[in-house]
Amino acid sequence: MGFIRSKEDADEIVTSDASSNEIDQGSLHYTAEGGENSNRLTIQEASGAPVEQHSPLGYSVGPVTVVFLNLSMMIGTGVFSTPSAILEGTGSFGLSLIYWAIGFFMAYSTLSVYLEFAAYFPSRSGSEVVYLEQSFPRPRYLFPTVFAVQSVLFSFSSSNAIVLAEYLFALGGSTPTSMQEKGVAVAAYTVAVLVVIFHTKGSLMLSNIIGAIKLVTLIFIGITGLVVLGGNTSVKNPTLNFKNAFSGSSEATVYGATNALIDIVFSYSGYTNAFNVVNEVKNPIKTLRWSAPLSLAVTATLYILANIAYFSVATKEEIIASDQVVASIFFEKVFGAGGAASALNFLICLSAFGNLISVLIGQSRVLRECGRQGVLPWTNFWTSTKPFGTPLGPYVLKWALTIVMILAPPAGDAFNFIVDLSIYPSNIFLFILTIGLLITRQRRKRLNLEPAEFRCWDVAVGFSLLSNVFMLAMPWYPPSTGADGGDVSFWYATYCVTGLAIIGACVVYYYIWVWLLPKWRKYELRQTIIHGENGITAHRLVKVPLDSIEDWDAEHDASGRLRQTTQIEEGEVELKRD
Repeated sequence: MGFIRSKEDADEIVTSDASSNEIDQGSLHYTAEGGENSNRLTIQEASGAPVEQHSPLGYSVGPVTVVFLNLSMMIGTGVFSTPSAILEGTGSFGLSLIYWAIGFFMAYSTLSVYLEFAAYFPSRSGSEVVYLEQSFPRPRYLFPTVFAVQSVLFSFSSSNAIVLAEYLFALGGSTPTSMQEKGVAVAAYTVAVLVVIFHTKGSLMLSNIIGAIKLVTLIFIGITGLVVLGGNTSVKNPTLNFKNAFSGSSEATVYGATNALIDIVFSYSGYTNAFNVVNEVKNPIKTLRWSAPLSLAVTATLYILANIAYFSVATKEEIIASDQVVASIFFEKVFGAGGAASALNFLICLSAFGNLISVLIGQSRVLRECGRQGVLPWTNFWTSTKPFGTPLGPYVLKWALTIVMILAPPAGDAFNFIVDLSIYPSNIFLFILTIGLLITRQRRKRLNLEPAEFRCWDVAVGFSLLSNVFMLAMPWYPPSTGADGGDVSFWYATYCVTGLAIIGACVVYYYIWVWLLPKWRKYELRQTIIHGENGITAHRLVKVPLDSIEDWDAEHDASGRLRQTTQIEEGEVELKRD
């Protein structure tokens, strides 16, 4: 980003009159633009990234892909491993199943919030990037800057890659060293990145195929569990755990029960993945309003059936002792050891690999949208789809950061701390986002805009708000074993404080970049709209000297489009009036 002084600096700036409609409301200015994916206009505050009328990533996301993008991100390795920790935290089978149901309602309420936002901005991908940007357009660029920096810093998937490596070694029947495990994790993640880099439609098809295999696997586990409960297998007394299902609930601690619910909510994370690709969906709200809730409802049902299946074959003590391999107990007791364990490990490996792909697809769109806002340097790096028609820059960044996070942190405290740290800021933004929906509703009402295709129930908004407050507050509750009794050997809430500190540092950086430096160097930031091949459209922030501000504002509309032609001379941009 720099002063516009030459033709080279300005050769990508649009030089035609703005074609969008403008709505002024005091200090806020709105544009109304349409994308090819929807017959509804996207009416948004002009400081936000412009609508890409034609998606450079195509329109390959249909209802089936929406379902599997969400389902594949939700179903990773959690349902095969976390039930033991959740049972230990809740103290009983009955309470753990109730917690899984509560987690579903928490997730569904937030999903409804996303659906309403998508109805307001049907031609914008990136979900939270867009919704925060439009809910809080002032101070200008604050939320885009803070969220963009957070997204870049935490755009790694090291934990999922390492879990995949662990199961690959288990599939081979060997015990790796730490470096061997990290090496396989690096190789596995590299393969996943290569898969998505070369072809958008192909990567979506692969995600669908792996998602379908995950779905069939969980359906098989659920049906098998029901067969076991019917007494048609060699498992003895399969209904024992359900005769006194809530026995032990009173032994659960607040810390344990809280962590159990947090684990469950984390197991559902991914239910909004399809909202990252909204501009690639034809008639997005018509598609998302049934396919996105369906993916969550199916996943929740299968999660509960899988837990019932586990509880039908193993005792409470066996499940808690199983730690990360509760599903293997189920397979061994029903089908015997040997081939069954290998089959399970293969399915878990496939599930983990599919999770990597679905996360890459969704998060690449988030990073690309951050780049389109203009608040990150090197706009072309983030927005370009050359040479394969895919967001190569975001993929490369995610690969690089993931490799670093696989190789750098040692196992144990450092690894657990980084995983927890990556989760807490996202909960903060979800809380702010829910408040943002209420603000957006009021703002649109003042503008007398037509109702959106979807409106979230007020009770769902309220429940989402309470759920996010819970997710922010309860991690501060101390464990019963003392301040150092969490999943790290130091103070249990260190990751909460660090997450808040990082967000605070981003805010300080914003004020230095947007206010202090411009005041000191006597310029102001202004946005321009740039165009690239295949429909690429983005904002670029430029530094305009104070003595040129009046001319600049006269020649550009609020979104950054030129109102009149610009005569470019060597060494400067001279604004001419007709």
